[in-house]
Amino acid sequence: MSLTDQLLRPLLSSSARPAVTHYDDAVGSRVELSVATLANWAAKTANWLVEEFDVEPGDPVAVDLPAHWQTAGVLLGTWWCGGHVVADADGARVAFVGPDGATGAADDTAVVALDPLGRGLGPQEAPGGAFDYLSDARTAGDDFTPLIPVPGDTPALLGSTADEVLAAARTRAQELGVGAGDRVLSTRAWTLPDGVVDALVAPLVAGAHVVQVSNPAKLDAHRTAEGATVDLS
Repeated sequence: MSLTDQLLRPLLSSSARPAVTHYDDAVGSRVELSVATLANWAAKTANWLVEEFDVEPGDPVAVDLPAHWQTAGVLLGTWWCGGHVVADADGARVAFVGPDGATGAADDTAVVALDPLGRGLGPQEAPGGAFDYLSDARTAGDDFTPLIPVPGDTPALLGSTADEVLAAARTRAQELGVGAGDRVLSTRAWTLPDGVVDALVAPLVAGAHVVQVSNPAKLDAHRTAEGATVDLS
């Protein structure tokens, strides 16, 4: 079973509850994704990767993105179809980069606009023949069923298998004091692998709510407004 299946399946029984909330204090934005909405973005991403790039279990997919609600969709979608998240775009089937990211090292590049409202690049064309992730993936299917089963020993994150990442996340959740129902306020960068495991995968596997703050300037206000119970800032 893929890493995303193992993360999302237990959460879908309460699909309306918040899963990821992202603040960007530089632009004054707040975006909250319910479990259902997060699963929907992950499904669209997985379908798009399979249909557009023929990604199969174990294929390398480079992710060079900041902590962001769109990054959560990219990571979970990649894992859902069995993609192996790596840092190096060289040799990757597809590389996800931000608006200012480099293109050309991977077979294909998907530019993630990181727009607070989920808009694509708009009139600005993706550079060098790259794809506009938000505009293109939005039209993909809302549900995902793998065409090829994704066993737990499939590489998922920098050589670690899906089962290994899940086990590491469970351990880190215990070490960080994160449990079911917690609201985890974090300013940690989603570095590969530790930042992603600590600030995204561990809270999700524990059944907690991720409150990620970029460019933090109002942490105390966010802590109070969100009722944070665990602080990773």
